[in-house]
Amino acid sequence: MIIRRAEPRDADQMAAILNRIIAIGGTTAHETPMSGADVRRHFIDGPDCLTAVVAQLEETVIGWQAIGWWRGEAHIGSFVDPESHARGTGTAMFENTLSLAREAGLTEIHASIRADNVPGLAYYARIGFTDHSSDPGFALKDGTVVGRINRVFHP
Repeated sequence: MIIRRAEPRDADQMAAILNRIIAIGGTTAHETPMSGADVRRHFIDGPDCLTAVVAQLEETVIGWQAIGWWRGEAHIGSFVDPESHARGTGTAMFENTLSLAREAGLTEIHASIRADNVPGLAYYARIGFTDHSSDPGFALKDGTVVGRINRVFHP
């Protein structure tokens, strides 16, 4: 597995991973599928993008992680192809992301995780994020209340 900076050419594969995760449901607050152009603008090289890395096996992107400005804070998002879970992909990506965050001078990285996303909560705890607040009333677009846990990491 190779971890490297995301490039515009990766956007379609990144979108495919995100869209598979959205279709399965339960582990992302993103509810609307995105095109490659959307992913590029929101996560790779748009005005609010800070860092973006991909995990690649041969020529296939199997995961990606990005930090961008959201509500005035640097927020991280992590997405691994559902068929590639439990292979250390997230941890490997975070090592690279953390280096880029330090280069960017970030002193805090925030993660907002659905409270029902047990694997996501475990992942962010494992890599050192700590709880700083919660939003028990956070609801999806259809009104389903899932709650949200807000965590922070200090690089």
